[in-house]
Amino acid sequence: MSSRISRAALLLTCAASIAAVGISPALAADDETVAAAPAPTDGPPQDQPSAGPASQSGQSDKPADTDKGGGTDILSGDTLTLLLDGRLALANGERSFTRRGLGKTRFGGTAGGDYKLYAVPVEADLIWTPRFTDTLSANVSAAWQRNQENAADLIEAFVNWLPPQTGPVGLQVRAGLMWPEISLEHSTGGAWSVVDTITPSAINSWVGEEVKVIGLEGTIRTDIGGSTFGLTGAVFGFDDTSGTLLSFRGWALQDEKATAFGHFKLPPLNPFMTFAQQNETRSLIELDNRPGWYARLDWRAAAPFGAALFYYDNRGNPEKFTLNLQWGWRTRFWNLAFDADLDSRTRLLAQGMTGSTIMGFKRNGVPWVHTHFSSAFVMLSHRLTDKWNVAGRVEAFRTHESGSEMSPLDSEHGWSWTAALKYLLNDHVTLKAEALNVRSTRGVRLTDLGIDPFQAQSVFQFAVQVRL
Repeated sequence: MSSRISRAALLLTCAASIAAVGISPALAADDETVAAAPAPTDGPPQDQPSAGPASQSGQSDKPADTDKGGGTDILSGDTLTLLLDGRLALANGERSFTRRGLGKTRFGGTAGGDYKLYAVPVEADLIWTPRFTDTLSANVSAAWQRNQENAADLIEAFVNWLPPQTGPVGLQVRAGLMWPEISLEHSTGGAWSVVDTITPSAINSWVGEEVKVIGLEGTIRTDIGGSTFGLTGAVFGFDDTSGTLLSFRGWALQDEKATAFGHFKLPPLNPFMTFAQQNETRSLIELDNRPGWYARLDWRAAAPFGAALFYYDNRGNPEKFTLNLQWGWRTRFWNLAFDADLDSRTRLLAQGMTGSTIMGFKRNGVPWVHTHFSSAFVMLSHRLTDKWNVAGRVEAFRTHESGSEMSPLDSEHGWSWTAALKYLLNDHVTLKAEALNVRSTRGVRLTDLGIDPFQAQSVFQFAVQVRL
């Protein structure tokens, strides 16, 4: 019963955000008993994600030719979009985290680690983008995702107010269920889809898993000396479990996204944590009624170059937990992003993140879990023709564990490379091919699973992505 009440309360919160302008997000506690003890289209580089100020955040990522202009359009063919994604994948390596393993990718190999072939649908999204006035719009996305327990679940639900800039300062406000503007690899509207590759970086994979919020966000922007500056601030709730996956599983490279009512499975836990932590983590939950906050400062020069600095603090209470052992986590991080158009067809993207997360009571002054994490990537995207695009990415990642009830062997380090090819078959179908290789070392692979701490995995994917 409490679970049904919790879901109803969350739906009402999101519905209220869509129904009104300027409302503050509901930050009421989850109904489970609590005990104390975070739009580009398939076009030229300038239309791709950027670190600098964006004036259309929260709008649909439909191709520009579907934009019928301003005015009111609540429910027509132009406000509804269906996205379908099917995959052919060939993968080797250890058991995937989707099956409670420590594998770093969405697809894993056979029981012996050899290559395994998959031919599966992975996602279907229904996106509603009503326009209430020339300045007020909304984005509501629901999805079915392979490996998620719900037949359909809410991805995003927020309103976006973007009045015309009539003076030196422009303003934008978003409110509802949304991801903060962190990723350089995803579109800002629709179903938060990856633009140039199939698999996002480790950084933005984790953002998709554990940095979704219900919040109120405001942005101001202005031009100074030929450059555009933007400042964003937000207060939010319902992200108290952020950090769980990074500590117990580590980084991953995959495109499954958090939903309003879904969970992510956890790998085998140590004996202490087996009794302290549920074997899955809920993506969206409020435990302590303490709103978190984030801020972003971005700059775009007159030249095709942009940068953004982002800080996040969920202000979670690490000693709060529910009766089914969902814990609060205190998670804080910095994210720095750069983008540059090297020429009319080539774009450089770079992103780095560093932070920490803690959970549990203190023993001799040390919390049960204390994980420091960091990752960075560099990516090049080149438009070969109006239909063909090629992209390559290299990245590194690490975590360092110093919690009193965790082992130093829970630390990890690794790196990966990705190469991707994209072809726009027509206005409705995009084809992608990708090769991904990730190599990582995590000591608990030996102690918990009896396999070599060092593991290398390769995944080859072909995706058919349809937009209707």
